[in-house]
Amino acid sequence: MTPEAPSATAMRQPVAEEVGVRRTGRSTSWLYYVVLPVLFVVVWYLVTDVVAVFPPALLPSPVRVANAFVSSTASGELPGNIGASLQRILYADLTALALGVPLGLAMGLYQRIEKLLDGLLSLFRPIPPLAWVPLAILWFGIGTVSIVFITFLSAFFAILVSTIAGVRSLDKLHVRAALSLGASRRRLMTHVVLPTTLPSIFTGLRIAIGVSWMSIVGAELIAASSGLGYMINYYQQVLRTDLVIVGMITIGVIGLVMDLSSRWIERRLLPWRQGMRLP
Repeated sequence: MTPEAPSATAMRQPVAEEVGVRRTGRSTSWLYYVVLPVLFVVVWYLVTDVVAVFPPALLPSPVRVANAFVSSTASGELPGNIGASLQRILYADLTALALGVPLGLAMGLYQRIEKLLDGLLSLFRPIPPLAWVPLAILWFGIGTVSIVFITFLSAFFAILVSTIAGVRSLDKLHVRAALSLGASRRRLMTHVVLPTTLPSIFTGLRIAIGVSWMSIVGAELIAASSGLGYMINYYQQVLRTDLVIVGMITIGVIGLVMDLSSRWIERRLLPWRQGMRLP
């Protein structure tokens, strides 16, 4: 006897179950971003308002921080500082992408260019971006240009190194197959090299966003009269710890939103990159 072929209903059932699991996972994924922060705020409230372990000048309660957030938002101070920092981040990261990606592609593809530039870039890459603050102030003065320059340095090297790593992961068989089929250098770049390198570029961009916030806050502490870093430094000097924490939390939330946005764009542009994960 020949075994019976599975029915269409039986074949559709595993697919339906898989789709249901995916939908359930998507509908509950936001809980992972809520549960731990809520628990943290509850513990924070108990420590500061109920037990009162720390004086308010050292660690204000979440209620006081929330009131400070509302007042600074209503006065326009917090939105103005957010806008100043985001503008600098945008300028720095876009410049880093415009320079880091082409240079990374060139260094990854052509050995002569890599040998020419690798020594110089390897010399400058370990230097912390904040070490450039004195020179940036001398060259550009105190303000947006010097802060963008410092932030650009941290983002540039993150994108450059990730792009080079992405090019080096390119399978030579794919290149030879494309060339044997008559692909020009332009089509080779657009159809083989870039699709292979894009995941690494997105990884570099996500790293660049994180280090950009670290660099820009440090730079604004010294070389700015606006921005979230300046806000944190100013209110630390006048012992307004609640507004210091408002600035810190704002940076964390904006960084999280930017990271989630870059992941969303990556999933839309590179759906084939989603790999297998352990439950």
